[in-house]
Amino acid sequence: MKNCTRNALLVGGGFLAGTVGAKVLTSKAAKTGYVHALARGMKVRNSYENMVEQAKAEYDDIVAQATYINVEDAKKAAEEEN
Repeated sequence: MKNCTRNALLVGGGFLAGTVGAKVLTSKAAKTGYVHALARGMKVRNSYENMVEQAKAEYDDIVAQATYINVEDAKKAAEEEN
């Protein structure tokens, strides 16, 4: 009998929590919170994308400089051979 009562209370409590939870999640205040959280997430994403773009630009600059150095070294080596 104890288990039956306990199970009934758990089912009733779960139903109550689900009903109240649904009302809380769909409330106007909760929706405002969701919007603010999403806006902050978008700001973080934009900041991250900017950092990645800057890193890519710096990488491209480094590769270009390294390529230039290699070409110059090859020219010097070719001149020395002649």
